[in-house]
Amino acid sequence: MSSARRGAFVLVVCAEMPAGFSPYRLRDRDGDEVVEVNEFLDEQAARGLSPRSLRSYGYSLLDFWRWLDSTGRELSEIADRDVFVDYVRFQRGESPEPAPATINHRLTAVSCLYRWRSGRELPGASDSPSHPYHSSVASPSGYLYPARRRERRWRVKIARRVVVPLSRSEVRSFLESFSTWRDLALASLMLLCGLRSRELIEIRSEDYQPGEALVRVRGKGDKERTVPLPGEVLHFVGAYLELERPANAAGTLFVSLKGKQRGEPMTPAGLRSLFRHHRRSSGVAKANPHRLRHTFGSELAAAGISLAALMRLMGHADIHTTMRYVEISPQDIWREFRRVHASRSEDHGAQSREI
Repeated sequence: MSSARRGAFVLVVCAEMPAGFSPYRLRDRDGDEVVEVNEFLDEQAARGLSPRSLRSYGYSLLDFWRWLDSTGRELSEIADRDVFVDYVRFQRGESPEPAPATINHRLTAVSCLYRWRSGRELPGASDSPSHPYHSSVASPSGYLYPARRRERRWRVKIARRVVVPLSRSEVRSFLESFSTWRDLALASLMLLCGLRSRELIEIRSEDYQPGEALVRVRGKGDKERTVPLPGEVLHFVGAYLELERPANAAGTLFVSLKGKQRGEPMTPAGLRSLFRHHRRSSGVAKANPHRLRHTFGSELAAAGISLAALMRLMGHADIHTTMRYVEISPQDIWREFRRVHASRSEDHGAQSREI
């Protein structure tokens, strides 16, 4: 059992929880469960949410419940717009201030919890909805996707993130610091295939299919996709499997190679440590797993791959996420304009000759 403790409440991880129940439990200062939250998490577990999603919901609701306790308020009071905005202001005043995306995830978790407990919506972004929509009922109580018109959700503004890939020289310097086939295989799967770090360390041995040059990965929401493997990646992974991977290793493809954990599955902390070491030794301070993935997406977009193909390769659920990789310069706009204009002029000239 492990926990994240600060203040009166704690999020406890109970690995022995039966199937269909959340392993993440919110408890108060006396060790008693916070029923309002844990019943909600249990229902999400029964619906099949991944442990990562349950953990994310748990930490978001842990922050909210600490705030409720510190202000002496009840969950029902969050329906008051002033109280709801007070919670947002509290987060903006924290030191360090959470990222806007973190705040918005907490607001989503609170909204789902309130809707689940009460069957009603929290205050929206405006008193007169500008973008109402319908959706289907996903549960008897309708707390997830109620089939009625509702307001745009209350969200804090997120600045548009600019995708900054690594340069070719930075990629070269970073890869030159690697000394094992395993590390080269890990980096190449991010850089040449666009895998997320979590997707990478969760690849099972049977997911790797060198004969077909494919690998199966499970992305966000446990959505599975198949990714093609370039020859360079096949070479690195093949050398790792033949020369470095212990014969009695665990079922995951990538495992630890040293120390007491040799042969055990590689962990997120182990991958972060690996990248910290290579950032220091290479001097490429911006090199991290997600930056390699960004570099993959940016290079394919610049090469002219279709948005649909790039979206599928990267495992995006929303085309707008993929669009961040497409930066159109003024020169590109004028080049396309001249190309289309020339084509139209030729068509008009042909029509004139026919007349």
